Amino acid sequence: MVARLVVAAPGSGSGKTTIATGLVAALRRRGHVVAPFKVGPDYIDPGYHTLAAGRPGRNLDPVLVGEHRVAPLFRHGARGADLAVVEGVMGLFDGRIGHQVDAGGFGSTAHVAGLLDAPVLLVVDCRGQSTSVAALLHGFRSYRPGVRIAGVVLNQVGSDRHEQVLREACADVGLPVLGAVRRAVEVDVPSRHLGLVPAAEHGDPAVRAVAAMADLVEGSVDLAAVVDLARGAPGLPGPVWDPAAEVTPVAGRPVVAVAGGPAFTFGYAEHVELLRAAGADVAVVDPLHDPELPPGTSALVLPGGFPEAHAEALSANEPLRAAVADLAAAGAPVHAECGGLLYLVSKLDGQPMCGVLPAEAEMTPRLTLGYRDAVATTATPLHAEGTRVAGHEFHRTRTLPGAGAPTWAWQAADGTAHREGFAWRGVHASYLHTHPAGTPGAISRFVAAALRPAP
Repeated sequence: MVARLVVAAPGSGSGKTTIATGLVAALRRRGHVVAPFKVGPDYIDPGYHTLAAGRPGRNLDPVLVGEHRVAPLFRHGARGADLAVVEGVMGLFDGRIGHQVDAGGFGSTAHVAGLLDAPVLLVVDCRGQSTSVAALLHGFRSYRPGVRIAGVVLNQVGSDRHEQVLREACADVGLPVLGAVRRAVEVDVPSRHLGLVPAAEHGDPAVRAVAAMADLVEGSVDLAAVVDLARGAPGLPGPVWDPAAEVTPVAGRPVVAVAGGPAFTFGYAEHVELLRAAGADVAVVDPLHDPELPPGTSALVLPGGFPEAHAEALSANEPLRAAVADLAAAGAPVHAECGGLLYLVSKLDGQPMCGVLPAEAEMTPRLTLGYRDAVATTATPLHAEGTRVAGHEFHRTRTLPGAGAPTWAWQAADGTAHREGFAWRGVHASYLHTHPAGTPGAISRFVAAALRPAP
């Protein structure tokens, strides 16, 4: 079984992404084939993992795919690798609010570490503390004894003396220090309203940032000790997730266009794998630059991303906007999530979009964030009416009106009922992000719909 470890932290902003991405890149430099993963629904960090590893960064999210699929998806994503690095989410025990498991919050880093039986390397931001780090580590290690915190990386260390005191504090609680990283600004990556700018948008600067992360880790972390820690993980027997076993393939080969490029970067690698397993020929289209849909397109997937950051350029590509509108009007299956929804409205921040949906979209100061237990309110090419799914919202935009013929309904924690999305002919458009590995039947249904004559 592949060696593995989980990179976690006491809280967000501790430097997990820098350390995890730097570890992946530094270990790859040393000849390891590294499989990178991210806990939770995050789309941005896996983009940097992909650059660092030279292979797809993947997500492990028990909420979106179910606990039973986490280890099989891990085995699938780790095939051909000799080592896996799993970056955590938020603080080690932070999961879905109101949902607990023995390891802490459901969907937390600790939860996933338990499902993978993997040791945890804790990244601690040491600014503003010295000996107190011992109390912090003692608390984290004893809070859930079943979670194996096996080592520490001291981050944001200010001086030799600071490092010495911190190391002594870690020794007091019996946790080995595998690295001490000094404060550095050269690895900074620009951020925007939802976090880091995706690697696909940032181009060469993202490549340089990943290289800087690798340099930082190589000079500050004991890589041999990290590898030993990962190799100490026990065997992880069980099935390997297989996309071909999850779907029912169609007899034909419909062309399914999937939007990509800098404006549409929020997707899961398993989505394309499932589409192909279901019998589709997948072709990527970049709405920023391509003037037409791929030849023979009979269905379209518009994933999330940051179309709001590229609204003017998307609007300027009038031929493709018209082609998308014609495809939707013909009744072809169109699956649009979050950013994809924004591309289908009439206007986005005043810029003309495809005009498929009777709504306009605009940026807002309010962040909409959280998991949703949703029910399909109508039949679409993705789901039968009444289908239940787990999804996730993450956006700072809104549509006016908020829904047409809605695709989803759910109840908020305060009991408020929500109806969201737009269903029209073959269009399923919503702010709700779903993980296709959690609902593979939707992919079979979507590809089959691509073969049927338009209504």
